[in-house]
Amino acid sequence: MAQSKENVSKILLILSHKIRRDTLILLNEKKKQTFSDLMNALKIDTGKMSFHLRSMKQFLDQTPNGEYKLNRLGQNALRLIKDVEALSVDVDFLEKQTSQHVAKFSQRTMAFLFDMGVAFTITVAATLIGELLVLFSGQFLYQQNVFLFLGLLWLYSTLLEGFGGQTVGKMMFAIKTVSVTSKKMTYDAAAVRNFGKCFLLPVDFLLGLGVHDERFIKFFDKYSRTTVIKM
Repeated sequence: MAQSKENVSKILLILSHKIRRDTLILLNEKKKQTFSDLMNALKIDTGKMSFHLRSMKQFLDQTPNGEYKLNRLGQNALRLIKDVEALSVDVDFLEKQTSQHVAKFSQRTMAFLFDMGVAFTITVAATLIGELLVLFSGQFLYQQNVFLFLGLLWLYSTLLEGFGGQTVGKMMFAIKTVSVTSKKMTYDAAAVRNFGKCFLLPVDFLLGLGVHDERFIKFFDKYSRTTVIKM
């Protein structure tokens, strides 16, 4: 047990230096790098590069032509770095809740209903252009057009939230979608969270009840690591 604790301390000490973390990340991206490649990419001199490579030798292998690459321990160390980075962002988010409060459920609901109205209007306009007679047949939203409506709602929400974190409804009610694991909201995260909202809403909410985190009302919010805050 004592030896295990000592090894944990050694690993954390090795990974505590930014240059060593950057080296692992760079080798993961490039797969193989020479000593000169690493030194130039990290913009450090020969002595520093040699020192840091010796410090993290447990995480590296060398090819016959002298290139460095991550070994199995290096891959595990890289996963540890990513986990710690995600944890640090979560801690930072919690510390900032005094200025960025999580939006109320009622605000999110009203914004969603408003966005549904926007998507419905777009659906009606698109349908009128293509098949005006469907609007008078009593079949609108009961056959194929329900999928058009849901698809447009998902696309509309994804594009606007991915671009700036706000749909028209969220702008109206002064709330915004944000990522809790990065500085900028991404289109991928917006697509995932809105897929649950548009196509699996009851399931999304039911699974969200078991999350027990006020930031994540819906399960797909937790899965995409996003939440909604008051502006």
